[in-house]
Amino acid sequence: MDAISFDHCVIHVSDWERSNAFYRDVLGAAVVLNGAGFVYRIGAAQLNCHGPGLQPEPKARLPVPPGGSDLCFRWDGPIADAVAHLAACNVPVELGPVQRFGRGGAGTSVYFRDPDGSLLEFISYA
Repeated sequence: MDAISFDHCVIHVSDWERSNAFYRDVLGAAVVLNGAGFVYRIGAAQLNCHGPGLQPEPKARLPVPPGGSDLCFRWDGPIADAVAHLAACNVPVELGPVQRFGRGGAGTSVYFRDPDGSLLEFISYA
């Protein structure tokens, strides 16, 4: 079997302008127009977005609603820098810093939410 790696996942957003600004400014995403919607490119991964005006097919049997995602992003550097970045973006930390286990092993995480309420996490292995 050839190597398998993660390419993208789908999130659902309720407001393109608000979500595009958040993912661009807080997560550093490249916001890419894709037909009538957008995708967010963050590092080597991509978030495909279902949102207003789209009727994507095929889709999950139980599509995730806006605010129904739970995603973790690697923060390269001390977690204190992630906390400071969120504060500068006026994004409240919901939990953390706390110890967690991610793709890189033991790390330190902070949790926060996107404008729709999806749970987001920065994890640092620094």
